[in-house]
Amino acid sequence: MLESKELTKKYGVKTAVDCVSLSMEPGHIYAMLGPNGSGKTTWMKMAAGLVKPTSGTVFFNGTPVGIESRKDVAYMSTEPYFYDWMNIEAAGKYYQDFFEDFSMSSFLRILHDMGLNEKDKIRTLSSGMVAKMKIALTLARDAKVYMLDEPFNGIDLLARDEIRSAILNAAVPEKLLLLSSHLVEEMEAIADRAVFIRSGRLIEVRDLEEMREVDGVSMADRYRAIFGHGEVQA
Repeated sequence: MLESKELTKKYGVKTAVDCVSLSMEPGHIYAMLGPNGSGKTTWMKMAAGLVKPTSGTVFFNGTPVGIESRKDVAYMSTEPYFYDWMNIEAAGKYYQDFFEDFSMSSFLRILHDMGLNEKDKIRTLSSGMVAKMKIALTLARDAKVYMLDEPFNGIDLLARDEIRSAILNAAVPEKLLLLSSHLVEEMEAIADRAVFIRSGRLIEVRDLEEMREVDGVSMADRYRAIFGHGEVQA
């Protein structure tokens, strides 16, 4: 289980994440939803052990997140982190050297499933191809938690289909997947849990099947109710 208790992050006078208590269990795909600047990336970076909270704690299986727990979390950021001289295969070897749980064979399989060639230079890739490579690198780790920050941002429709398939293939009962996005329609086709966050504060966590059956609303409907007019509507 991944859990945050009263997690807060401040940058000067700005509060990026405001006292968020949240728990997530393996066997589910969580969509963390909110407009740009709502605190999604900051929460994920703290949960991955990459950013130190101002206050509060993140726990993984009951232990505070730290150096030891980082090996169990595979995090994909939105920032570029490759050298121009690299080809895709070199990026895989870089990950292989850095992460003990990285599988080159899994990486190549995911790459090929998404139509990429490991010999291609990274500097020649489109933004969609770079996104697919980053997702392949992340999912090729044998981690317990996968966090993908904005995996569909700036990606065309066909590339989104390939990325969606790769994510769903990684969804097994013992793994926890967390995706952040403001692209609600894409998340609705993948996730079974929705985490709504606004201005750094947790609004609610919903089981999507229950929300559809009991409330008769989709994820997109709920997103509009929460963020469309500034008020949460039932």
